[in-house]
Amino acid sequence: MEPSTSLLLLVVGGTLLVYLLKLLSWNWNRKLPPGPFQLPLVGNNSLVAKYSVKYKGLHNGLSKLCKEFSTDIIMIKLNGDNMVVVQNEGLIEQICTREEFQARPDTFFIRHRSMGTRKGITMTDGALWQEQRAFAVRHMHNLGLGKSRMEYLIIEEIQNVFAALKEGGSNIQIRQHISACVLNVLWAMVTGSRFKDEETLKKLISLMERRAKAFNMAGGVLCQFPWIRFIAPERTGYNLISQLNGEFKNFIMAIIKEHRATYDKDVTRDFIDAFLHEMNKNDPESYFTDDQLIMVCMDFFIAGSQTTSSTLDFAILHMILNPGVQQKAQEELDRVLAPNQMPSIVDKPRLPYTEAVLMESQRLSHVVPIIGPRRVLSDTKLGGYDIPKGTTILMNLVPLAKDTTKWPHPNSFIPERFLEEKGQDKYERNMYSFGKGKRRCPGEALARSFMFIFFASFLHRFKLEQNGVVPPTLDPVPGITLSTTPFDLKLSLRHPQTTK
Repeated sequence: MEPSTSLLLLVVGGTLLVYLLKLLSWNWNRKLPPGPFQLPLVGNNSLVAKYSVKYKGLHNGLSKLCKEFSTDIIMIKLNGDNMVVVQNEGLIEQICTREEFQARPDTFFIRHRSMGTRKGITMTDGALWQEQRAFAVRHMHNLGLGKSRMEYLIIEEIQNVFAALKEGGSNIQIRQHISACVLNVLWAMVTGSRFKDEETLKKLISLMERRAKAFNMAGGVLCQFPWIRFIAPERTGYNLISQLNGEFKNFIMAIIKEHRATYDKDVTRDFIDAFLHEMNKNDPESYFTDDQLIMVCMDFFIAGSQTTSSTLDFAILHMILNPGVQQKAQEELDRVLAPNQMPSIVDKPRLPYTEAVLMESQRLSHVVPIIGPRRVLSDTKLGGYDIPKGTTILMNLVPLAKDTTKWPHPNSFIPERFLEEKGQDKYERNMYSFGKGKRRCPGEALARSFMFIFFASFLHRFKLEQNGVVPPTLDPVPGITLSTTPFDLKLSLRHPQTTK
């Protein structure tokens, strides 16, 4: 045998021995959740990738693995980290509310998302997260979140969409109109005004879409082998993500520069002004910096725009596929609103069926199928199993929507199921759409208001029909968030006689 071959076998054998010893020591005296055998070095990456492709999405692949082990909690090794996947409502409730599950993982990929740091709100924890989340919630409310100013912004942008659509027509791609509408509202809340020109808005929409695709492409290999970026920076998507991060940073910094040029310490025009006030206090113990402001803005736009746009896109698609439901909602809208009248948040209690339709769409087409990730802060137990400190927790929400004990006929579109509940109960039944506990989405009030007003306005103004003979599909485009397979829409004005 050649010396080089002997050396290679020795290295491989030694690596496997170290891995097995580490695995045995890690599992010793622990009752860990069941799961597939973890291959040395690569763990379960190839298996999860295979199942994700075969069953059309990571959430479906993980759900299939749970079924194979007859459990709602499994342990896998993914991207170099030990992960526990949970898809049981009681367990998810515990993860959302127990203190030891409130942290975020600290990985290369998450840091790369945050431009090489751990900043922002979404992917941080500890003192930084507590300070910045409380500040963001407080000042967004002061600036109109949940108030009449917010509703005015929403209605103004929806009217701009109606002006662009005019009397409707065929071959309409509604997603681009929704995205523009959502981003303009978010932009006004954060920077004080809507986009000054369409080209700037299109640039931001394009930037965010390209960035989402890049992260989907790079997530696996860069998470598992961060060092591979030095060997194949183009093929791994590392260069593209770095480029897009730079573009986004320059985009936001230009806005911050404009604010500084017109800054008045006694005036708070928007969220950026409020943040600059804190920065100018020069408190060495605070986390108010340029990089933090950029990442908070990025969190607002990524979390708010993608999920809200996709939710409304699916809701419109469900109306095309369920014309009877659409008609019933429109009859309710006609009883409450005058022709072409814009609905308001105060109208929501008088439009229970319309709201139920929107919620049923969210149940059947959950745009964020896996929430998390969470990092376990101390050795603990969950569902009778030992969960070691540092483990990453993923919560798979989609199986909750198919639970026949909670949702009779789960594959059918039945809005009436949400009319049975009152108050907050109906939101809690809606599969943790905005999370729960300390990490509940801080923009929930804005998102719920926007979705309701847009959806009710759209249904009241237009009749929605499929464009062509072949109906569009509900099969989503997989990714970190799910989106609709592109479809064309036919719109007809419902009250043309009153339209000028």
